[in-house]
Amino acid sequence: MKPVLWYWLIFVVLTCCVAYCNHKYCMLKDQSTAEKQPYSWSRVQLAWWTVIIMSAFTSIMITHNNAPELWESTVILLGISAATIASARVIDAADESDPNIQRHQDTNGTNFVVDILSDQTGVSIHRFQTVVFNLAFGIWFILKVVNNLATPPQNNINLIIPDIEPNNLILLGVSSATYVALKVTENKGTAAGAGTAGTQPNLEEQPVG
Repeated sequence: MKPVLWYWLIFVVLTCCVAYCNHKYCMLKDQSTAEKQPYSWSRVQLAWWTVIIMSAFTSIMITHNNAPELWESTVILLGISAATIASARVIDAADESDPNIQRHQDTNGTNFVVDILSDQTGVSIHRFQTVVFNLAFGIWFILKVVNNLATPPQNNINLIIPDIEPNNLILLGVSSATYVALKVTENKGTAAGAGTAGTQPNLEEQPVG
């Protein structure tokens, strides 16, 4: 089988595994009390890069009988995704433990795209930015791997997986950091039970502006 076909076969298999785990265990969704849990961008981001990089790594091992040496930039890329999901989980845990907070993650999700783009106010520009950047760089990464699989540059399998320029990594890192920083504020000022029947909000505790 051609190396490119191996890549796409592994990519499809891993994607199906992710989809199955999400269907059975809600792997890509926020921890939530809602009947229809919303999707979590940080979990989707980590799954996205894991599938892309593991597909490349595994297809190279199968077709060349050797494991490539990963670039430092590839490891950093996975580290950015891991740090994003870890930070998001810490923030969620803090919100869950605060009885005065009403989490927007506990409302029913809409659909995959709207969920990953939305915060407490709806679709937000900072989430849109980080989703678009990760999608664009992911597609670029896939195309580079597919083009290099058939004929490795300089006949070196370590060059099949592309090296990402430092400025591009910084861009992805800043985008993820912005997402995490604004996630801290998502549920602040949303008092649990506010606006429910028979309950009057405490105006002195409402945020100004």
